[in-house]
Parts: sequence; structure tokens; C-alpha cells
Amino acid sequence: MGELHQDTRIAIVGGGVAGLGLALSLHQRGIACEVYEAVPEVKELGVGITLLPHAMRELAALGVQSKLEAVGIENLESVFFNRYGQYIYREPRGRHAGYPFPEVGIHRGKLHRILFEEALARIGPARIHTDHRCTGVEQDAMGATVHFVDTKGNKRPSVRADIVIACDGVNSTIRRQFYPDEKVAFAGINTWRGVTVHKPILTGKSYMRVGSIHTGKLVIYPIVDNVDGQGNQLINWMAEIQHEGEAMNDWNRPGNKADFEAIYADWKFDWLDVPALIANAQHILEYPMVDKDPVARWTFGRVTFMGDAAHPMYPRGSNGAAQGLIDARTLAELLAVTPDAQAALQIYDQARVEPTARVVRTNRSTPPDFINIKVDELSGGKPFRHIDDLISQEELRQISENYKRVAGFSQEAVKPS
Repeated sequence: MGELHQDTRIAIVGGGVAGLGLALSLHQRGIACEVYEAVPEVKELGVGITLLPHAMRELAALGVQSKLEAVGIENLESVFFNRYGQYIYREPRGRHAGYPFPEVGIHRGKLHRILFEEALARIGPARIHTDHRCTGVEQDAMGATVHFVDTKGNKRPSVRADIVIACDGVNSTIRRQFYPDEKVAFAGINTWRGVTVHKPILTGKSYMRVGSIHTGKLVIYPIVDNVDGQGNQLINWMAEIQHEGEAMNDWNRPGNKADFEAIYADWKFDWLDVPALIANAQHILEYPMVDKDPVARWTFGRVTFMGDAAHPMYPRGSNGAAQGLIDARTLAELLAVTPDAQAALQIYDQARVEPTARVVRTNRSTPPDFINIKVDELSGGKPFRHIDDLISQEELRQISENYKRVAGFSQEAVKPS
């Protein structure tokens, strides 16, 4: 299949999940590329990520499913509680819900490492360039020129390419060239993410959403089993709170539990002591919850966007990585059958801009934790006698199913690639 683009020079700017996914997808189709990653060394950084069935479909097609399952935890269920620890709703997840693929909680750094090592092994280290931070791209009739500096700010040799795919994240340098006045959208929601060694919670394979952003919310799930040889797990958690007019958290600063622990001081349930979970964290990172307004186009001549550079979205519903991987497979498939590489970029643009825009908008308005928000509204933020006094389980299931349809992981949508 790759004979159409044997001589096409493809530059992928950014070696994260989307960039490496694209490189591996192209390699499967016999199409060569070069990957340019900003960091000098890829390390296992960050906290947890949930790989939903449609993300696992893409990763299975890349041949890494077994490696990911070996270092992650397959989710059995998703469970919702209010801030008093009262049960709201439960549903099975992944293979336990009848999908052909699992839902997996995993350390983000392990996901990145597995993809990076696969790219090195298949594509070759000569085509994976670290310590290359992009500073801009220029185009002419014959190609594009991508400019780079190293970590210290020293100029790197510029690179010529026929097409350039910007996979350089939410603060993409390349996207900023085409949307110079654009800013991230911040609605006053700040988050803190941590990991804590803790005994298994509920089933030990449960993904939990507790509370709502208006009065304090926690997302909790395990990402490493038996982390200490004593049966404890590494538990990933994310605290969220919305305050109008609040200053944005800083991506580059470690989190301080003193900034948010008071919100959860009385969250001591018979199934979890939340203050202890926070107090015993190994480390905490702080982030603002931001996205960007969807744009009408990603493709400009020889340049297009992908992943978080294309559709930065709220980290709700675990959808950012999945959508980036779908972007990658879509473009690789198009390049394999479209003789004109620039035409392939345009078709990719038409195929992916609107579906991802719907996810961005839905993550703002009715994400999966809208279930918690709805119940809080119905209860007036107070404890209830029984959830069925407020809303039926079928109504809650419909909220969940509607999100899955928009995000592209309803059971009908998730079939093997």
C-alpha cells in the first residue's frame, strides 16, 4: 500500500500518543515518516489514563494490546456516588459490557513508553528525533520547512518535508501560527491529580466518580496492581472544583494538597476514606481544566493538526487519547490510498473536524459525570433516601449511552479495525 508515498517526506511534530500512533499506523502501511519530539528523553511521567474500548481498538490494531493489558488494570465497572458516598448508578465496562475490547486503566507514562519503544523497534531510532522543539513551519510550492531548537534554545537544522502533521499538544506552536489570537478556554475548573498506594477499592477494578464539580468532585481508579508486593494498588485520583473567577492552575507547578483538601475533609465513607487517600499521595500535580473552541479547519496546504493540537478537550470521559488515535488511523488509511498527499490531508480534515468538535462540546455540556450533576440538582445537594426517589436507573443509563454515542464508543460503533 505504501508505494503511493514511497518518496513522500512526512514530518510528525510531536511524539506523544497521537504522533507515535500515526507513525506506527503509517509504518503498518509501508509509509515512512520522521518523528520530532521536544523532550530530550522519554520518561514515564504523569499519572493515570483510562483507555476506553475505542482507544483499545486502535491500539489493538497497532499490535500493543497485550503489552498494555500486562501493565494496566482492566476495568470491571463504572460507579457513580454523590459527595456523601451514596450510590447513584453502576454499569459494566469494556469486555464486561459486551465490547470486543477491554477498558484499561494505566499509568500514562507506561502507555507512552510502550508506544515509544514500539516506534523505535519498528521504525528505527534514526527516524525518531528527540530534543527537537518546533518553533514554526513555512510552506512553498515545493514543500514545507520545519524549524526546531533544542532544550537549551539552540537552533537545530531545519527539516524539509512534503507534509507536516502537528501533534504538539494543546499549546501547539504550529496551530498558533494559523490561529494566532486563539486562547485556551477556562471556565473556572481547576484540577489536582495524584497517585496513592492503597488497598483495592470496591472490586479493585472499579472506576469511580464521586460528587460534582460545583461542590467538589473526585475521579478514582486503579492503574497498577500489587504495586508493593502486599496486594495494594496504585490508585489514580483527580480532584476537581469549579469557582467562577478563579485563577487558573499552573501546568508547570507541583500540586499542593493544602489548596483543595478542605473540600474533601468530611468525605469519609464506609467504602473509602478520601482525606486519607489525598494525604498519602506519592505526588500531586495541578492542572487547569481547559479546552479550545472547535475550529472550522485543521488543514492548511501541506500542514494539518492531530490529537490535542487539533481538538483539545476537557479530560472528561477519557476521550482525548482515543480521538487522537482515531485521527492517526484515519490519516494513515487515507495516505495509503490517496495519490496526492495534500488531498489526503483535506479529506482527513473533512472526516475528523466535526466529529471531534461534537465531543469537545459534549465534554463541556453533558459529560459522563453529568449524572452526578443531575442528581445533585434533583436532591438540592442533600443526601437522599434512595436514588430511585429522584431518578430512575434507566434515565441515568440513557445519559451514559448518549455520551457514548457522541464520543464514538457505543457498542455498535466499536468493532475490530
